[in-house]
Amino acid sequence: MIPRRVSKQLKVGDVTIGGGAPIRVQSMTTAFTRDVEASVAEILGLAEAGCEIVRVAVPHKEDADALPEIRKRSPIPVIADIHFDYRLALRALEAGVDGLRLNPGNIGSKEKTRMVVKEAKDRQVPMRIGVNVGSLESRLIPELMMLEGDEKIEKTAAAMVESALDHVKILEDMDFTDIKISLKASDVPTTILAYQLIADRVEYPLHLGITEAGTPKAGMVKSAVGLGVLLYQGIGDTLRVSLAAESTEEVFAGYEILKSLGLREHGPTLIACPTCGRCEIELIELAERVESFLQSVKEPVKVAVMGCVVNGPGEARDADVGIAGGRGKGALFRKGKPVRSCKEEELFDLLIEEVDEIVAQKQAERAVAN
Repeated sequence: MIPRRVSKQLKVGDVTIGGGAPIRVQSMTTAFTRDVEASVAEILGLAEAGCEIVRVAVPHKEDADALPEIRKRSPIPVIADIHFDYRLALRALEAGVDGLRLNPGNIGSKEKTRMVVKEAKDRQVPMRIGVNVGSLESRLIPELMMLEGDEKIEKTAAAMVESALDHVKILEDMDFTDIKISLKASDVPTTILAYQLIADRVEYPLHLGITEAGTPKAGMVKSAVGLGVLLYQGIGDTLRVSLAAESTEEVFAGYEILKSLGLREHGPTLIACPTCGRCEIELIELAERVESFLQSVKEPVKVAVMGCVVNGPGEARDADVGIAGGRGKGALFRKGKPVRSCKEEELFDLLIEEVDEIVAQKQAERAVAN
């Protein structure tokens, strides 16, 4: 079990964050928020995929005006993403959003900020201070642009922390402490260092992310490396894997990162050998068929698809169920022990039957427990 950083606990809607709560998986809609039907449809899809909190962009009054209906129809808490205009923050709060993502120093005068803070406090709505490299205060930029290598990483991370703490102080001075913090860069070492620097300086929950990580393949790798390091160090209370892709892909990637570290259970886990010259079945095609089937499974089942009858079961002995094949033959195994032989073409159907049986058993056990 990975020991986690101790943080203050807060609630976004009915979802607890920090203080020992599970690390929450978030995403953000890609539809225009003012398009209520498109936004709600995307949120429903995200919720079905396991997203626990969703953020929506609110750059214009029309977007804020859509929030009451979106919030009413959303099955998960909604966070409004606000920049520069305190009036949008007030409208979002009046609409009943469950959280705000804003930087208090960027939404107007001290009095305007105080209005937003008072409304958020009265409604018990938390705020996330989100510092990205691209949104650092202009006073911090000139020196950083002149630097290179490790020095640039170190000073950029320190500047991000300084910026975040400045915003935190604004809220604390107004007696507001329902705060979550994020420090994101597209550069992995800078992001890791920024979170490491702030982790011991505040008790607030931390939201993890590698901003602008990229398209799915590269973005998932970059996010897995950056977030994986931090999560292994016990840092992080929520996360978003930011991808140039369908928003549900972010949710999938987030859970896969958490599952790989044993930090969350969510749906099935597929184990598949990488293939080699010993493999004598169409393993890649078989694994893809199994992966497609598992998309409809919601229970935490570990499934293995192996290409070597001799070594496969042993290499996947932690799997609940698996298949291995070669030279026209195959084997179904449970927990690394073969339980049935079959023809190679029967492997997929046998596996499906076994997974369905395991899922039914888990559901029955949960029903009895409840």
